[in-house]
Amino acid sequence: MKKSLLISTFMKVRWLQKWTTREQLEKYQNKKVAKQLLYMQKHSPFYANHAGEALPLMDKEKMMRYFDELNTVGIKKEQAFDIALKGERTRNFQEGYQDISVGLSSGTSGNRGIFFTSEKEQAIWAGTILAKMLPKKQLLNHKLAFFLRADNQLYQTIDSQAIQLAYFDMYQPFEGHIDRLNHYQPTILIAPPSVLLRLAQEVKAQRLKIQPQRVISIAEILEARDSDYLKQCFKVPVIHQIYQCTEGFLGYTCEHGTLHLNEDIVKFEKEYLDERRFYPIITDFTRTSQPMLRYRLNDILVEADQPCSCGSVFEAIEKIEGREDDIFVFKGIEQETVAVYPDFIRRCLLFVSEVREYQVQQVAVDRLVIKADDLSKEVQEKINQEFVRLAADQKFELPDLIFQPYEQEQEKKMKRIQRCVE
Repeated sequence: MKKSLLISTFMKVRWLQKWTTREQLEKYQNKKVAKQLLYMQKHSPFYANHAGEALPLMDKEKMMRYFDELNTVGIKKEQAFDIALKGERTRNFQEGYQDISVGLSSGTSGNRGIFFTSEKEQAIWAGTILAKMLPKKQLLNHKLAFFLRADNQLYQTIDSQAIQLAYFDMYQPFEGHIDRLNHYQPTILIAPPSVLLRLAQEVKAQRLKIQPQRVISIAEILEARDSDYLKQCFKVPVIHQIYQCTEGFLGYTCEHGTLHLNEDIVKFEKEYLDERRFYPIITDFTRTSQPMLRYRLNDILVEADQPCSCGSVFEAIEKIEGREDDIFVFKGIEQETVAVYPDFIRRCLLFVSEVREYQVQQVAVDRLVIKADDLSKEVQEKINQEFVRLAADQKFELPDLIFQPYEQEQEKKMKRIQRCVE
């Protein structure tokens, strides 16, 4: 059943399911959401107790608090954590609960979370992601190289006679991956930007000799400058992105290079921060084991200012800017505090052409730690001047800038902009 469902989902998403207007799409979404609510009121104790009420807003902390009552498969939180932690320790991610695959989120938003999927959901996910991400000119005989911190049965659903998937464990020594990639010769390379950048350096040094047809960025924010560098090194016209988190498959890059929200499987509400920035509130109408109903993410998304030329009715996103907890807060000149979005901090480093790798951490309201691969006095002065301009524009007191050498830790997600203080 799993294989046939994967194929039927692939065909539906790739060729059959098309909308020409937003009105058609929204009508479809509303019908699917209504059906999902009825299912949850019958099978989820939490939503059964809220039948007839307005749907409460959900987030990771609340989902973990009501974990046992929310899910529809009877798995307990302690059971799920035990399975997920065992997989992390042993690096064997095949154990699950009945037909449920269990994984542990990385906790970058401050709270560890558990995610799980049934075999049916895995098949739907695999069919959907393959339909959206495989190149138009070639569907079969692909060899996927997939770098991630932790494997999961969900990802292994893709592996088949028609499409090979090789998992590369990011916890293993990086040098071993180079020989394996040279032997494997992937047609599609999937990895976080931090890993793609290291691989690109190996390509430039001619130690890594692969020519993937498609390069896909996952798990971390892909910055425009990094995207340009990767396109040059791998000789591809577009660096594709998969907007995937423990809460679901939320977005993908089309052939024109635009990130679109997956509105065929998720309904999005928006909590606006300004005219174009918003936090997404998602309702996934394909997952039934772990409900995602009006689930508020703390990702900061930025709407595109014009429709994509590909013609899709799915919402176009200019970029994923960062997370809510990556907004820096400084002492204000005209008011008590000033909040500054990650993109404004990021631009202070992007305007300094000598810097390739960097990280900015706010460790106190009046102190930033700036890590960069070039720390010459000239570069430090340029960075300082950019922050002077930003402070004047945004009307906050200039913090102390502490400079340190840049080092990317392989086992951690790359976060260029990070607030480390409440």
